[in-house]
Amino acid sequence: MNLSIARLDPGHAFGINGQMVKMTDLAIKNIPQYTLTSAALEDVNVLIIPNFVDQEFLYANKNIIERFLADKNIVVFCGHLFRPWLPGASLFMPERIQHHTDYNIYPQNNTPIFDGVETEDMTVNKGVAGFFARGYYHTTAEQEVHLRFKSGHVVTYVDRHATNGTIVVHAGRPLLGYSGHNKTTDRIRPQFLAFLTQELARLQEAQ
Repeated sequence: MNLSIARLDPGHAFGINGQMVKMTDLAIKNIPQYTLTSAALEDVNVLIIPNFVDQEFLYANKNIIERFLADKNIVVFCGHLFRPWLPGASLFMPERIQHHTDYNIYPQNNTPIFDGVETEDMTVNKGVAGFFARGYYHTTAEQEVHLRFKSGHVVTYVDRHATNGTIVVHAGRPLLGYSGHNKTTDRIRPQFLAFLTQELARLQEAQ
């Protein structure tokens, strides 16, 4: 089965800054956040939820997300979770920073998403540290960690146990938005798409 990706659109100026880079080889369905229904997700198998969505609305309608995951689909949330609408996820915690190197982040567990991506390229942008991620999530032993801060706190993880589907949580900007920077971070977008493709195949084989 091919990837059928939808992005929940916040529909306001803050959300524009988090839009993903346009991809000519992949169509992404745009769903205005307040039109989110199970019907809107009928032909979708990957739902990407960016940072600036209305989390109060998602919390009031979390059953839609739960049903989508129950059908062996994938949810990707990039941002700061402050309402418990995402199954199995803790709330976002700000990282305590005493030195700019505390923002350093490191790939874990031979991650295919961040393979070959250098810590310096993720941590520093135009001479400033902290743009990639500024906080973390508590995880369980069952959740697969892909990125950590120098402190050991988790920036990115995958959860295959909380639901029948797969949940990707990243405490930063949209992972499909990294492109054209002439740095190793340009590897993230194609590698993340490959990861989603393999993960969807795994879920479909398990049916």
